[in-house]
Amino acid sequence: MPNSQPSPDSAPADLRTIGWPWAGETEDPAWAERMAAHPQARPARVIEQHRSGYVVARGPDDALRAESLPEWQRPPGYRKDRAAGSDRPAVGDWVLLEGNRIVALLPRHTGIKRGAAGEHYQQQVIAANVDSVFVVSGLDADFNPRRLERYLLLVGNGGAQPVVVLTKADRTDIAQDAIDLLVDITSQGVPVFAVNAKDADSVAVLLPWLQPGHTVVLVGSSGAGKSTLTNTLLGAERMKTNEVRANDSRGRHTTTFRALLPLPSGACLIDTPGMRELKPTGEEDLVEGGFADIEALAEQCKFRDCSHQREPGCAVRAAIESGELDEERFFNYLKLRSEVASAADRLATRLAQKADAKVQGKALNKRLDDKYGRH
Repeated sequence: MPNSQPSPDSAPADLRTIGWPWAGETEDPAWAERMAAHPQARPARVIEQHRSGYVVARGPDDALRAESLPEWQRPPGYRKDRAAGSDRPAVGDWVLLEGNRIVALLPRHTGIKRGAAGEHYQQQVIAANVDSVFVVSGLDADFNPRRLERYLLLVGNGGAQPVVVLTKADRTDIAQDAIDLLVDITSQGVPVFAVNAKDADSVAVLLPWLQPGHTVVLVGSSGAGKSTLTNTLLGAERMKTNEVRANDSRGRHTTTFRALLPLPSGACLIDTPGMRELKPTGEEDLVEGGFADIEALAEQCKFRDCSHQREPGCAVRAAIESGELDEERFFNYLKLRSEVASAADRLATRLAQKADAKVQGKALNKRLDDKYGRH
């Protein structure tokens, strides 16, 4: 392999400090194939994403602005004008650069996505190639178990380990009560911690997920304390922070773009703007997304098409009546299940339209070739 392309065993230390995954003998064949197709390109990681382009890094102190290739120079498989939003580089992605131009996107190992706002179906990648997701919520008016369940549904399908981080524990005496309320989340194997985001000793409980080479993304509402937590983990005031509104504890979108930052621990942290809308993509799995217990109960119902309302032999209603299952959580499950099903229908329609357009395009090209000859 050319010197411009580090192999798994010879990757520069600078790349490893920003999460380069290959430090041993195992290499992803898909990555090797893509890199071999661009022998003059060098790998870099997307650390910022803006409307005008990207900032990429080849090490902790080697960042530069990058742009996509103009249409006439784009190789097959990288046509930004035709690519879905989820197929374009996002923060955390590894790309190949020639000069300051992105010529290829390396396949993602994990990704956190949501349905983009608007009438037309589209997916938005929040972060790529992350090992863990810190779902951050303040222990004030921001605390909402139902919203946390929505976050965990979106995270559960992405391949990363979710961790719930309850901030502002120093401002309240109900931290343990809040953790107890999330017993259905912890029973699904999701760790939950209450911390003072300004105190390094308090946030040290998160260090097992911040080991060298690991990448973590912070998600949560504006004002939840993501930027404060980032500053504490960095050991420096790098991210701007603001006080939340007194009436609803909401923030003011202090963070306006996603950014990947190397931490002193050797891990990488991606801070994100607050998200007010969390739409499913249609690809979510309710079992992987925190509702495995309800799905298992539904399998025990007497009737396969049980609506869990008044049918005899309904295991779900029995669990609610016995106190085993929280009714509000069940209603949230029904709401999210409906949203996932609706998004899945829209996704199927979008894929069918793309497939039909491709067939029509081939037919048109054939007619033109038959009439005018192949050029």
